[in-house]
Amino acid sequence: MVTNSAAQADTNHGLQRRLMLWDLILYGIILVQPTAPMPPFGVIYTTAHGHVVTAILLAMVAMLFTSFSYGRMAQAYPQGGSAFLYVSKELHTGLGYVTGWCLILDYVLNPLICTIWCARAAINFLPHVPYPLMATFFAVLFTALNCRGVETSARINRGMAIALGLVILLIIAEAIHWLLQLNHPEPGFFTHPFYDPQTWNTSGLLRGTSIAVLTYIGFDGISTLSDEAVRPQRDIPRAIVLTCLVTGILSSLEVYLAQLIWPRGASFPDVDTAYVHVAQRLGGPILFLIVNGTLLLANMGSGLASQLGAARLLYAMGQDGALPRRFFAQVSSGARVPRNNVLLLGSIALIGALSFSYELGTELLNYGALLAFMGVNLAAAVRAIRSDARREWPSILFALGGLATCCFLWGNLGRLALSVGTIWAMGGILLYLVRRRHTHLP
Repeated sequence: MVTNSAAQADTNHGLQRRLMLWDLILYGIILVQPTAPMPPFGVIYTTAHGHVVTAILLAMVAMLFTSFSYGRMAQAYPQGGSAFLYVSKELHTGLGYVTGWCLILDYVLNPLICTIWCARAAINFLPHVPYPLMATFFAVLFTALNCRGVETSARINRGMAIALGLVILLIIAEAIHWLLQLNHPEPGFFTHPFYDPQTWNTSGLLRGTSIAVLTYIGFDGISTLSDEAVRPQRDIPRAIVLTCLVTGILSSLEVYLAQLIWPRGASFPDVDTAYVHVAQRLGGPILFLIVNGTLLLANMGSGLASQLGAARLLYAMGQDGALPRRFFAQVSSGARVPRNNVLLLGSIALIGALSFSYELGTELLNYGALLAFMGVNLAAAVRAIRSDARREWPSILFALGGLATCCFLWGNLGRLALSVGTIWAMGGILLYLVRRRHTHLP
């Protein structure tokens, strides 16, 4: 409970504590994006041999364990909200550094996969434009806007969240109408999205589940609102767990309806934008335009914001000495943005969009995320054991469950993603050793 003096201090000198539990949950859902399973739907469908719902639900189990660990760590460190902090404090500075380094991979790859998806979605409108030209256009667009310091406002972000919510409601309403018109569905029609004996493949499902983790990434951002929550010690952990639960249920509904609508075993015109073609089958050209256009704008906003966020992270590391200060810690005189970092990230997005598939990009992004989640779960388990192992045994079991499931999903990523991700992680370890030698880190 916030005392009067504390509340007065918040009002006069800092952030105001106004956010209740449902405010935090709504923020988390917006952060994750309610349409999160739509862009990777085709990739998960192909990899999991049609079992997208099952993959989403299995990924939710791992994320619920992990969200519980994040909630516990947010209680212990209310002023911070990063896997880097939790691992550094509870385990070792070096492990925390490597955890942070793996999370950088997420920041770097998010604008890359947004570039790929935006290019594919734009080609749905302009089919005669070659993909390399369209990918170049979006990579240059994101970079140019960020170099000029153009940012999306909170009002635009809220408006986009509302638009995405309306799209979901429209799809659900159209899907229900479509199902009501269905005559004599084949046996097992309503259960095949969960289990289809003709296409079941365990290894494919597990790999699809490791990709489906992308649906939940971002829930940990709730922990950054500790200073604005009315009851942070109670509500932050609950909001993190409930956000994962609500996201899993909503995502499962979205992909379940899509699987019912799309003909069983049929291929997609374009795997990367498969959900848009489901919308076209459901509601014709109008729904196709609405869904494709809305998701395109949402991914443009995400790509623009994630590129600038990654540039600022590299800038902070440059200031800290973790990266060469002369290049990464420079700020342009006009727009006051870390232009060198923006240009570097734009180049990576362009090269990656022309050489990576959307599937590889998502798997690499999840490589870093799953490693960070493993670190948080291990940190939560160690903290519980140190405090009182007998009384904290439920927390220990949840943390170890999250560690095991995340480790299992991480091991089921594609071989190429594991190879490239491991090279990145080894680079982080090497960088830490060099930095430790010159700055006397523990």
